Amino acid sequence: MSFGRLGAMRVYLPSTLPALGEILAEGGLNHVGTSAYAVTPALRHEVGDDAEELAYAALCAAADASVDLVAADPQAPRRRLVLAADVHDDAVRPGAQDPESPSDATGDPAAVTVHQAIPLKRIVSGHVDAPDADVIAAVEHATTTGELEVVQDYELLWYATQELAELS
Repeated sequence: MSFGRLGAMRVYLPSTLPALGEILAEGGLNHVGTSAYAVTPALRHEVGDDAEELAYAALCAAADASVDLVAADPQAPRRRLVLAADVHDDAVRPGAQDPESPSDATGDPAAVTVHQAIPLKRIVSGHVDAPDADVIAAVEHATTTGELEVVQDYELLWYATQELAELS
């Protein structure tokens, strides 16, 4: 399904810092059926037509999914990681592939599945919490107090692709 453009589509891939090391070592995400987030018609319906707001909403959805990945890996630093990649729009389908994906549980309008491998050359940037951020602690605090905005206080830092190796 095309989302109204021919060519490339930006997707946001939730990840962890240890997984980044594997992605760099393997030369990309070499499996098919990767759950990701993107500007979809459903997200556009929910957010509106502002391109910056749409991209930010998709990035935030991926960051939220990264929290679950970090929480599931006791060895991972307690920081979210999102990789932005440009993939051919014909390889992207609405909805999450992985039944364990947080997007399936929430019905996230930005959830997509990428049905092709994603080589490193398609990754355009990385977005990660600052080293002193403990997002898991913030999530646990938000869960117990109901102050869900706490996690949103952490802004993701932008990294160019040549800087990603320094993070892993």
